[in-house]
Amino acid sequence: MPVISMSRIIAFWADQQPDRIAIDHEGAQVTWAQLEARTNRLARAYAALGVRQDDFVTIALPNGIEFIEASLATWKLGATPQPISAKLPKLERDQIVDLAKPALVVGCAPNEYATTPSVPENFTPDASLPGDALPERTAASLKAMTSGGSTGRPKLIVSKAPSAYDPDTPILEIENQGVMLVPGPLYHNGPFLWAMYALFKGCTVGITTRFDAEQTLRTIERLRVDTVYMVPTMMRRIWALPEGVRQGFDLSSLRTLWHLAEPCPAWLKERFIEWLGPSVIWELYGGTEGQGSTTIQGTDWLNHRGSVGKPVDTCEMKIVGEKGETLPPGEIGEVYLRPLAGAGTTYRYLGAEAKAIEGGWESLGDMGWMDADGFLYLADRLSDMVIVGGANIYPAEVEAALDAFPGVRSSAVIGLPDDNTGNRLHAIIDRPEGPADPAALAAHLGQHLVRYKTPRTFEYVSEPLRDEAGKVRRAALRKERLSQH
Repeated sequence: MPVISMSRIIAFWADQQPDRIAIDHEGAQVTWAQLEARTNRLARAYAALGVRQDDFVTIALPNGIEFIEASLATWKLGATPQPISAKLPKLERDQIVDLAKPALVVGCAPNEYATTPSVPENFTPDASLPGDALPERTAASLKAMTSGGSTGRPKLIVSKAPSAYDPDTPILEIENQGVMLVPGPLYHNGPFLWAMYALFKGCTVGITTRFDAEQTLRTIERLRVDTVYMVPTMMRRIWALPEGVRQGFDLSSLRTLWHLAEPCPAWLKERFIEWLGPSVIWELYGGTEGQGSTTIQGTDWLNHRGSVGKPVDTCEMKIVGEKGETLPPGEIGEVYLRPLAGAGTTYRYLGAEAKAIEGGWESLGDMGWMDADGFLYLADRLSDMVIVGGANIYPAEVEAALDAFPGVRSSAVIGLPDDNTGNRLHAIIDRPEGPADPAALAAHLGQHLVRYKTPRTFEYVSEPLRDEAGKVRRAALRKERLSQH
């Protein structure tokens, strides 16, 4: 099958399956024929507002059919979707708009930006606009995602992949004309890509407003989902359901469960492998920049417990020590990646510079090590590392031990100042039923961690510490606690 421009790919599938459901948002549905006509009208409305070839369109919409239609309409004009959270404070959104200089902002009040047109949520194009195809156009950049910058200001990660795709190209174990469920926030890179690639391959795509464990299982049963995107936080919430509830849904259609975006505790992954089967569970490690990634299926993970997989065949990877030396298998250092096509071939930054070393190797800021078979194991984010008495401690390892204690929904470990050791480990534990018995928790941690990695102080909260994308803001948690003293 030839490569198809994003401005034509919905029409391609609408011709083959006009009455099949393209998108399901909690029961609200749109067919492929409807999606084609609606996004053509929307694209014409965007064009009338000034969107042109290779412009950015900032999309500040919540999860829903409208979010996907806004992205598709943008591609139909040869422009680039630039999604952001609909919940961003205005100051943060203003910074992104100033950086991106979009031709249009979707999801805020008209006239909010003096020189940039904007349309509100639930914007409906004039019904008189025709729904037939527009001239074919292909944007130079498939997407422009937002990320926090090291300076505290946002940065844009602009893809160098054009907005075109061959539906027969294998990607992410997604079958053509299958059924995908994405219960994560679509403005994040992972949910965005999984949902859009599924559409490009003619799949029905299920989305939810926000993640709910029982609703997710119900949707898999209702839509006969074969592929689902998750982060470990979602998996943990599903596992916390009463067993009778969790086992009460027919999940026999599920072939592939992807998890990524945060470390997955080994115990949790084992439970899902036992429940759904090792061939179903897949993990991916990589960054929005797309320089490279690793993947691993549950069958391999059982032989390389804790690994995030081997580098895919489009990239190479190495572990680098503090002096810039390449480290041998088994030694922890900083993870560097390089696309085989060459440095700078997958993305460009707006508002930041890549962290690169000689030879075009780039770091995503993660620490890890590789085994003799070439499988990667992550330690933690370099920026999250806590030095206690001269020892490097990676919070993710400690959090995995805490999360394995009964009743713990999530945890975050940070370093707080200490006169004797420079820092002390402080654990923030989200346990809805209340504080754990100190002796029982101490005994549990003693079985999982050496003594110097055990937190000295504990704090209990009743709110989840990770968002629906699996992210935990350790720096903000630390700042809040420092301000209280």
